[in-house]
Amino acid sequence: MRFFRLAVAAALLAASAADSARADQPTPFQGDCKAKAESGELAGAGLARLATRIAQRQAITVIAFGSSSTEGAGASSQINTYPARLEAELKQQFPGVNVRVINRGIGGEDVAEMLKRFDRDIIAAKPDLVVWQLGTNAILRDDGIAPEQPLMLRGIHQFKKADIDVVLMNPQFAPKVMRDPDAIPMIEMIAEIARTTNVPVFRRFEMMRHWHEDLAMPYEKFLSSDLLHMNDYSYGCVARYLGAAIAEDVKQQQRLAGGIATASQPVANQR
Repeated sequence: MRFFRLAVAAALLAASAADSARADQPTPFQGDCKAKAESGELAGAGLARLATRIAQRQAITVIAFGSSSTEGAGASSQINTYPARLEAELKQQFPGVNVRVINRGIGGEDVAEMLKRFDRDIIAAKPDLVVWQLGTNAILRDDGIAPEQPLMLRGIHQFKKADIDVVLMNPQFAPKVMRDPDAIPMIEMIAEIARTTNVPVFRRFEMMRHWHEDLAMPYEKFLSSDLLHMNDYSYGCVARYLGAAIAEDVKQQQRLAGGIATASQPVANQR
């Protein structure tokens, strides 16, 4: 009888641990996301390295590199940040592929500060893809955005030299961003840098502006109470559309290479 009780207790403990582990695992976002068709696309060149590794069913490592939007300011928990949600989305998009997304966001940083930790946070992890969220803190500071251009170019050069695919993510659409005259010039500068360097961009700004200006969505729906940082809804939707955009790009790269796509891509707004 004592052995039986111990066995039951051990089974209950194991079940509890398994439930706890599942609770700590992010899942694809289930909210009702709205976006224009282009929000499910990456503007610019393709992700050739990532596509090759997925076609070969090799494990992939993605690094989310940036500031507070990457770290997860405004999220209710770590599993509701966009990098955590993105991992869940990519696992769904690429079944059977071992996917890991590493969060390397530090709140308040600009491009110069991010590049100082490039070797430690990027090169050491040997990623296949980096999603580089940038631009917001340069807008919010009072020293202008012109110094950011050569730094962004240097960063992109470092990614290419290391044979790492990179996607740029532009700033969030928020009142505290839009009241600065540097906001639109920054969006335009990132787009131009991406075009001239042949690097894809995920257009977060345009997606969030669509919510507010076209769909009359209140800021409180997609921003935290400070009306700057994102919240669970916007992090989840960004992850959903970014995951779908990456998957579509991978399929396109595999078609161009004459390969066979290994991923099934659910349409982002069908959930």
